[in-house]
Amino acid sequence: MTPTETTLTPELRAKRAALLNYFSLFSSFSTLICCALPSVLVLLGMGTAVASLLSAAPWLVSLSRNKIWTFSIAGTLIATSFVMTYVIAPRLRDHESCNAGDPTTCGEVSKLSRIVLWGSALVWSGGFFVAYLLGPILERMDR
Repeated sequence: MTPTETTLTPELRAKRAALLNYFSLFSSFSTLICCALPSVLVLLGMGTAVASLLSAAPWLVSLSRNKIWTFSIAGTLIATSFVMTYVIAPRLRDHESCNAGDPTTCGEVSKLSRIVLWGSALVWSGGFFVAYLLGPILERMDR
């Protein structure tokens, strides 16, 4: 551990871990909105909804053009969150003490972080499936 990590309170470390999980959730939602949602809407025959969505939020086009980077960055953030939550955090928790006045603080933060993390992983997985796998599967079924 670095000297700055030892001086941080458990609450501050928990907030940092939760912030990383929320950032991974935000990035996975951006992959869903830019790349997967338009594909699903077109697949369901709602092309006009996609056109109105792109006219209301033109920045989605630039995200879609860079979807490899968008998915890569979001996937990296989510993978880092999994490592932090399931590998590093348990090791740190063994050496830290939670607030004596509220012994459930560490458990509640951990549970919330895990819910957010798994939610972002599910959103990212759905976006990845629609953006990269659904098209080839449908083409193969057409043959």
